[in-house]
This record gives sequence, structure tokens and C-alpha cells, in this order.
Amino acid sequence: MEERKCLNCQEVLEGRADKKFCTRYCRSYFHNQLAKSKVDRRFKEVDEQLRLNRRILKKYNRSGKSVVRQEELFAEGFNPQIFTGYWKNQQGNTYLFCYEFGFMNTRENDKPKYVLIVWQSYMA
Repeated sequence: MEERKCLNCQEVLEGRADKKFCTRYCRSYFHNQLAKSKVDRRFKEVDEQLRLNRRILKKYNRSGKSVVRQEELFAEGFNPQIFTGYWKNQQGNTYLFCYEFGFMNTRENDKPKYVLIVWQSYMA
């Protein structure tokens, strides 16, 4: 018969057949570490997407302001739902930003596009 071991510390378990942890401490520690790793993973996912968004916006906006088709950005992995901040201009248009590169959803000739800008000091 195979020895059962604690999922946290690997001590040999005694008692009930369905027991997974040797103590309450091991059970609590194991579940806390599991929850922490899920938070860390989500942070890494968001951070990676922010970096990707920034690289894409930088690539398509070399002049300081440009207009790009939505499908071009999406084909490279751009996700407009992940951003670091926003700015509203005097006309009430809202630009979302990935660090210093901003974008605003628009339509030209009935095609979805993005207006891309770079953060300026007057936007603060």
C-alpha cells in the first residue's frame, strides 16, 4: 500500500483515508500559496498585455498622431481593454493610454479605426 503524504510538507499522513494535510497550518499555508500564485499570474498576464499594447502603439505611431485600422492592431495582439490611464480632450473625446501612447476608437468610411497619439505635457 502506497504511503499518503501531506500536500504541503510531504510528511506521511495518518488517520482518515481522504486526509490531505497533516495539520491545519499545512492546509492553510498550502491554500494561501495557491491563492497568491493566482494573483501573481494575473498580474503577469496584465503586465505582458500592457507591454505588448505599448509596443504595437509605438510601432504604428511614429509621427505623434496617426490613424490605423482596428484589424491591423488586433492582428498583432492589441487588447484595448488593458490600459494604464485616460485623457478627455475639450471636445469630450476620451483617449485611453498604455503608458505614453494613447488611442481612441473611431470610424472612418464606416470602418473601425483607432486614432493614435503620444502623451503631451498639457494633458496632465
